[in-house]
Amino acid sequence: MFPHLFSPITINGLEVKNRVAYPALGLLYSYDGKLNDRYYEYFREKAKGGAGIVTVGPVGIDKAGSGVIVLSLAGDESIEPFSKLTAIIKDNGARAWVQLFHAGAYAFSILLDGEKPVAPSEVYSKYSKETPRALTIKDIKNLQQTYVNAALRAKEAGFDGIEIIASAGYLITQFLSPLKNLRTDEYGGSFENRVRFPREVIENIRAAVGPEYPLAVRMAGNDFVPGSNTDLETPQFARVYEQSGIDLINVTGGWHEARVPQLPMELPRAGYSYLALNIKKEVSVPVMASNRITRPELAERMIRDGACDMVNLGRVLLADPYWPEKARQGRQDEIRPCVACNQGCTDTIFSAKPVFCIVNPRAGYEAERKLEKTGTPRRVMVVGAGPGGLEAAVTAARAGHDVELYERGDEIGGQLWIAGAPPHKEELWEIIRYYKTMLAKLGIPVHLNTEVTVDLIKKLKPDHLIVAEGAAPLMPPIEGLDDPCVVSSWKVLGENPMLGKRLAVIGGGAVGLETALFLAAKGTLSPEMVHFLMAHEAESPERIRELMFRGSKQLTVFEMLPKIGKDIGKSTRWVVKTALVRHGVEALTGSRVLSIKDGTVVYEREGVQHRREFDNVVIASGSRPVKKLSEALEKEGVAFTAVGDCVRPAKINDAIHEGFLAVLAIGGA
Repeated sequence: MFPHLFSPITINGLEVKNRVAYPALGLLYSYDGKLNDRYYEYFREKAKGGAGIVTVGPVGIDKAGSGVIVLSLAGDESIEPFSKLTAIIKDNGARAWVQLFHAGAYAFSILLDGEKPVAPSEVYSKYSKETPRALTIKDIKNLQQTYVNAALRAKEAGFDGIEIIASAGYLITQFLSPLKNLRTDEYGGSFENRVRFPREVIENIRAAVGPEYPLAVRMAGNDFVPGSNTDLETPQFARVYEQSGIDLINVTGGWHEARVPQLPMELPRAGYSYLALNIKKEVSVPVMASNRITRPELAERMIRDGACDMVNLGRVLLADPYWPEKARQGRQDEIRPCVACNQGCTDTIFSAKPVFCIVNPRAGYEAERKLEKTGTPRRVMVVGAGPGGLEAAVTAARAGHDVELYERGDEIGGQLWIAGAPPHKEELWEIIRYYKTMLAKLGIPVHLNTEVTVDLIKKLKPDHLIVAEGAAPLMPPIEGLDDPCVVSSWKVLGENPMLGKRLAVIGGGAVGLETALFLAAKGTLSPEMVHFLMAHEAESPERIRELMFRGSKQLTVFEMLPKIGKDIGKSTRWVVKTALVRHGVEALTGSRVLSIKDGTVVYEREGVQHRREFDNVVIASGSRPVKKLSEALEKEGVAFTAVGDCVRPAKINDAIHEGFLAVLAIGGA
């Protein structure tokens, strides 16, 4: 189906069955740096899914560089548990690799028993909010030997290959960067001196593991940090890596502290493939591309067109570890989509919590959430075709139950249609596409435009009833909400009505801010027009940039709290705030709206009342559960399971996970 993607590749004598790799991805399934059953089952699933390479990591080489929460190869006692893991990965058909990690200035002293992190120079880190201790020459030599010791343990544990992380702003990139490396000795200053540390690390590891053992490096294609290395300099590093003994170069985006999005929906699919091609042009070893490579068709084209030799699928395989096998079999429409939301992966890891996935209820729960065919099929009725109801219906059918799905609207998807309306959020509609595919594949009858009542349920007499009624807009206690100029954010995002020029949005949470961006984007240049104008030099770059972000609307957001976007995840909140500034959206925090009349918004800020005139006012104050059917069923004494927003307003992952778990509770697993 995808001949280039599923052709074998040889890396320093090691044959890999296809061009798909699962990269190192922080998981936090333990807080003591040790492997456990949760890790074992997680990686078993990744290997079973069909990836050619499964990379374990990040794995710290010592405590100073990783703290106690990153997996560690710092001592010989780690060899046995890692040997068990490599056996699991290999027994399930994949090649087992490991990523050796040292955070440098990105480490946190709170995890180092109060000791300072170490780095090339004493330069304050915006990531860790600390100033590290500068490494001495003796420290550097000891650290290089620590890399070697960890590499030898990895080889003894049975790993087929080793990757050294030299990306994301961690230790090696700190040595390479003129912004972070202010040394005046042989490890700082000139290009040759700044690259000396990673070159010696690679050469020392190569000498220790032998000439035929595969070594890789994960490098930043562009730091995307002002004053640091760009894609004009990084090919020089790649050439040094190859000359030092590297067999595979894994190219990703920039640093964690970069103010260029690295992972969210704002980054176009395969948006950093140009960085991989930039490196591939300069080296002869295989090159791997990373970041937002979501579809097999895209991966196939990148390899076929010569942009890379392999693809990294990190969060993509978190969403569906069987992506490779489904693609190989021509079942790509059955792949659960990664929608680049960052909510279960990046946001949680940055909050020091275990990783999960909003669309895959089993990710991180592989052992306890196993779905098996039931020996006692039951008639299951699912009411509501939002994400919770859809997952319940699909999971019940996969478990062998006889399922029917009912929806009062004329389309499945529920609030996903609204959630995917703002700029760069359309990826969420992929979830609807996936469920449509699965409903058809599993032959689940879908009854649209059907209002389910207690009488209908009593007539159909299902063995089990799952109710996912969803939610409705929450209207705050503000005088004048019946004013003709007032409209809800749900109506704006769902129906896209014609509105005036001067617009107010009441509510500075996620929904309010995304609604503001949706409206602010009206009348701005499309990507196609930007390309056209740039290609023909029809307008100056400055004018084009202005037209990209200044459209036909003027937006003001009112928020009672001191800050906007409090309910947006850490890894994407800054992206939304930056977009608001680019689009010229005014945010009035600490502002309580008192009334709305004829387009006049009266609000209080710092104890003073103010008035503003608007053409329309959009209410974005959250949602409330819809319990019409649930309350009627309770009154009649009819048993059911409620999932999603009808229980309480929550997130997409709550609905999907609850839908899955509701089926497990039936006895279908």
